[in-house]
Amino acid sequence: MKYADDFVVLCATCEQAEIARELAATILDGLGLRLHPEKTRTVHLARGAGGFDFLGFHHRMRKSWKWRGRWYLQRWPSRRAMASIRGKIRDRTDRRFASLPLEDTVEELNHVVGGWGNYFRHGNSAAKFSAIDSYLHERLAILASTKHGLKGRNWDTRFDHEWCTKLGVHRLSGRVRYTSAHASR
Repeated sequence: MKYADDFVVLCATCEQAEIARELAATILDGLGLRLHPEKTRTVHLARGAGGFDFLGFHHRMRKSWKWRGRWYLQRWPSRRAMASIRGKIRDRTDRRFASLPLEDTVEELNHVVGGWGNYFRHGNSAAKFSAIDSYLHERLAILASTKHGLKGRNWDTRFDHEWCTKLGVHRLSGRVRYTSAHASR
């Protein structure tokens, strides 16, 4: 059986969502496709009640900090996407790479983190980008400590922000491109 995947329908009411589901099922049936019963669901988004993951982003309604009574659909990297990039950073900064030049490790990390950041930069990813920047800094400092035989976890004083900048580490912070899509109430 072939299933249709990777699409979202946003509706104003639960009734409209059920009608949209039935209509989508009818159209897909004519194409020889079905909605996957375990993956197809209706989520109530009003006032931040729920959220959903789609194509690596987590989508959720958030209250405006500026306009009283307005809610906006925002998106940022999902937990799974965050775990994935942390795993890639961890794999590339493992202690087995301590014998290699740090510049080579940074070059490879810049490629991985830059690509990930380019995908997730559209939306509301600033807080997640900052978390990845901090994690990358920590992993590189731990790798440098291992490389130079330094003991202790006071890497933040030995390997500060300026050290990361001199190494040419790609920063995600400041690279978010906000979208203008919104919904009221």
